[in-house]
Amino acid sequence: MRKTDPHAPATPTIQVIERMFALIDVLASREEAISLKEISEKTGLHPSTTHRILNDLATGRFVDRPEAGSYRLGMRLLELGNMVKARLNVRDAALSPMRELHRQIQQPVNLSVRQGDEIVYVERAYSERSGMQVVRAIGGRAPLHLTSTGKLFLAADDAQRVRAYATRTGLAGHTKNSITQLPILERELAKARQYGIARDNEELELGVRCMAAGIYDDQAKLIAGLSISAPADRLDENWLVKLQATAQEISTALGYKSPAQRLAA
Repeated sequence: MRKTDPHAPATPTIQVIERMFALIDVLASREEAISLKEISEKTGLHPSTTHRILNDLATGRFVDRPEAGSYRLGMRLLELGNMVKARLNVRDAALSPMRELHRQIQQPVNLSVRQGDEIVYVERAYSERSGMQVVRAIGGRAPLHLTSTGKLFLAADDAQRVRAYATRTGLAGHTKNSITQLPILERELAKARQYGIARDNEELELGVRCMAAGIYDDQAKLIAGLSISAPADRLDENWLVKLQATAQEISTALGYKSPAQRLAA
């Protein structure tokens, strides 16, 4: 078998692909169209080479030419991006990180999404060794104001929407700890906005406390919550850092960029 020399020059095909990616990166760095001369200078490619590759990309609609001598990213990239986005599933992205978090803390880890005035549990990582009965099965529902993840979603709403929710639901309680008064709920939501986490202090189930962090998509929209449930006397505040890191990992997999990352881009 003929061996490939790792130090040999790249083949022409690989060279063309590398140059194509370099051109796309330059176009992606600017919102407006860029002149052929500037693209050539930024990539270090000869203008004739730059022109030839850009024309090939334009044929495939990967690049547009709004006017002679200028280029920008084309609609084909948007179409492909939307296809990838449609395939991204929060449950698929979350499952492995959830299992790893559960392995570290040995308590149930829950993934929930909002449906109307309730959250729905769509995935859970747990084991019998956690020492806590799992009282909310996958597919189970709970009121927003009684759960840690639900409070994150309410915190993302404006004051008018929160008041409308309170009117619709009456803020019915399940335990003696349930928040059933709007002013108290509003203070709780203000804390959730400030710190980016929310808690359930035996408000849904006596003997069970939870903490939750949000999961965001590529548009920085809250789409799910990741929560840890534990017996009330065993919820460890040290888990919070791990919970937030796991939620961030899932968000990143879905295309989310923090404000700092967006500024740096």
